[in-house]
Amino acid sequence: MTAAVVDLSQARYAPLVRNKRFRRLWASQFVSGIGDWLVIGLLIPLVTTLSGGSASAVAGLMIVKILPSLLLSSFVGVFVDWFDRRLVMIACDLLRGVLTLGLLFTNSLAVIYAVVFFMEMASLFFNPAKNALIPYLVGEHDVAVANGLSYTTQQASMLIGLAASGAILAAFEAVVRAVLRAKLPIVEQLAGPLAPALLGPRAGVVLNSVSFFISAAFVLSIRVHARPGEARGFEVSLIGQDLRESFAFLKERVELRGLLVTVALALLGGGSLISVGLVHVQRNLVGGVPVLDRIELVRRLIAAPQTFMLVFIALGMVTGALAVPRLTGRVPLQALFLGGVVVFGGGMAVFALSSAYWVGAVFAFVAGFCIATLSVAGNTYVVVTVADELRGRVFTAMDAVIRVSLLLSMVVVAPLGDLVNAAIAAVVRAQGIDPSRVWLSGARLTLLLASGLVLGAAWYGYRRLEWRRAEGAQEVASV
Repeated sequence: MTAAVVDLSQARYAPLVRNKRFRRLWASQFVSGIGDWLVIGLLIPLVTTLSGGSASAVAGLMIVKILPSLLLSSFVGVFVDWFDRRLVMIACDLLRGVLTLGLLFTNSLAVIYAVVFFMEMASLFFNPAKNALIPYLVGEHDVAVANGLSYTTQQASMLIGLAASGAILAAFEAVVRAVLRAKLPIVEQLAGPLAPALLGPRAGVVLNSVSFFISAAFVLSIRVHARPGEARGFEVSLIGQDLRESFAFLKERVELRGLLVTVALALLGGGSLISVGLVHVQRNLVGGVPVLDRIELVRRLIAAPQTFMLVFIALGMVTGALAVPRLTGRVPLQALFLGGVVVFGGGMAVFALSSAYWVGAVFAFVAGFCIATLSVAGNTYVVVTVADELRGRVFTAMDAVIRVSLLLSMVVVAPLGDLVNAAIAAVVRAQGIDPSRVWLSGARLTLLLASGLVLGAAWYGYRRLEWRRAEGAQEVASV
């Protein structure tokens, strides 16, 4: 079997830089991406505080972010293909900009969840419309490079939005204060009532809303008609039909089925890193990060522990995405895949037992690297072992497994963490001891159980995958 390959070492970025329309699309994605992660860095600690440190409440954010794709994925492609992709993006940006403002003055978890849910629905249409617009803006030979640059932009905006959030908000506040000091009548009328929000900790909400409006303006300035001429009607498949066909195809594919089951079990346990892990960081980790805590930016991150974790996870993902492809031609893909699962599960156990910030930082970086390893190795394994005309079914099944496993992790593991925490607190109080002074917390115990599930997934994969078999190194490396 051969695969069509784009040699990224020969990638041409100069034509993309000179392409004015693509530059505007790139700027739109970059600006809105930074704003998005500014709000994520705000919402996770806000929800944790409002809920009294409930892992279930943090999991609720992930649930409402996953649900739209489960409910609407069968319909999104049809609508995106029916309408002009550029107009779809503009409408989604404007809708997200307005919805974001709903987070300014609320402390209700229900309102926060509702706003995030509808924003994710808009994003579900925005992203495929953006990807489908790229071929209208660049030459056929530049599409793969443009898609790669688009993915890199997503990672960069995540890092900047999280890591530089303090500096961005400080600069925004300085500008707002300077404008307010000018005491212009129209400024006082417009901005006066909003000053507490513009100068407070929720200024990130305003910036995020502004970023979506700027993104819409960039897309509006792109002159292109991006609606397929052959689209004449709606052909919506039944909900779950594609998924059922995908799993029916995998019924006789033992090794591919083993790969998906391993992914499902690993994510079921690993998903607790977002819900229970962030609560563990806030409540149980102390100290600093040697050497790095001398840097002002790192000190700001440590002051916001959940953001601190997400930054190092993102950094590990970027590092892994750059490093792992160099290993795929030297190490069997199955061994690379299983190694990522084992390291992730073992690292989670160490993370659960530790009370030091620097251990949390190291684990977050390693976890991000492992996530990149699993993604690269798993996807490449499918590419080199499945015929081109059948890959879509396998990737459809894999996408469904990832979404459902993460959803189950949020629904099952996070409430388990709260129940365990409540049980431990009740036992400790009965002994006349303050629960906050007890080392063994519900978050620690839940993370230990989750790490056991991840390591169990690795054992299952070891039994099901032919990890000792080395693929043709040249073919794998080229893919």
